[in-house]
Order: sequence, then C-alpha cells, then structure tokens
Amino acid sequence: MSINQSEVKKELERFAKVVKKEARTALTKQDRNVSKELYNSIKYDVEVYKNSFHLSFYMKDYGKFQDQGVKGKSSSARAPQSEFKFGSGTGKKGGLTTGIFEWVKARRFQFRDKKSGRFMSFKSTAFLISRSIYHKGLKPTKFFSKPFEKAFTRLSDDLVKAYGLEVNKLLSDIVV
Repeated sequence: MSINQSEVKKELERFAKVVKKEARTALTKQDRNVSKELYNSIKYDVEVYKNSFHLSFYMKDYGKFQDQGVKGKSSSARAPQSEFKFGSGTGKKGGLTTGIFEWVKARRFQFRDKKSGRFMSFKSTAFLISRSIYHKGLKPTKFFSKPFEKAFTRLSDDLVKAYGLEVNKLLSDIVV
C-alpha cells in the first residue's frame, strides 16, 4: 500500500503538533515553566520528499537535560539511565549556577541562615541549590519523551510500515 506525499506531510504535521502541545502541557503541569523560555522554544520542521521525509524538533539546549535528567558528580541515583553527567567537563562553566540564580530570583525563593534566621541572598541560595544539583544530579522529567512515544503509537500503521519507523531510533536521532 502506498501513501502519497501530501498524506505523509499531513500525518507528520499532526504528529508534530500533538508532541509539541503535549510537551508544553507537561512542562506546565510539572511546574517547570517559570520563564516560558523552554516552553516557547519547542518547535518542529517537517519536510517530505519522494522516498523519504525529514522531521526535526527543536528546543533550548537545556531541554534535553530536563527531559533525560543528569547524573550527579557524586551520585547517579537521580538519573541512572541518563547519558549526561555533571563534572564531565563538556558543559559551559557556571551555566548551572546562572540558570538556578534566574530561577531563584523569578520565584523570589530564599533560604534562611541557620544561626541568625535572616534570609540569605538570592546568590547564596542559588549557589547552595546548584551545588546540591551538581553533586546529586537532576531527575528526568520526560516532558518531551513521553508525549513523543505516546503520539508515535497513534501514527498511521501505513506510515510506520512504509518508512520502517522505530520509536527508539527516532528518539535518539532527534535534533534538540
């Protein structure tokens, strides 16, 4: 059974829209949508050719870390399956602290000093949270992976057979 290009494009557009919508919903439900930066960055591109197609999803770089989690420098208990690890030397120096500082400021979140009872500065609070995340890791949210897998199961069987699609291979090939 053959499928024409317009049907393929229509089906892939529908698939991509569902994944985008559900990923955004998951971010909001998981309360990971403070600045809406990651939420607004989720996009897709669909191109269909005579014998193939190209489907790409795009988002801010840190989206893949939020989705898959990150092993800590001292412990991998929070994200044992993740391919990412703090302290590997591949990431941007100070990027975690900067991101956490922005999060702490946006939420107006501050720890109290144990001795004096005074509120710590946003900078000190961000440092303590960043240090904990760096050593213990970051839990995976699967905000993108789960909607992708769920939508994949609803893809047309003809499309899946015609192109020999496999969800695990597609997830590993996604451009993020």
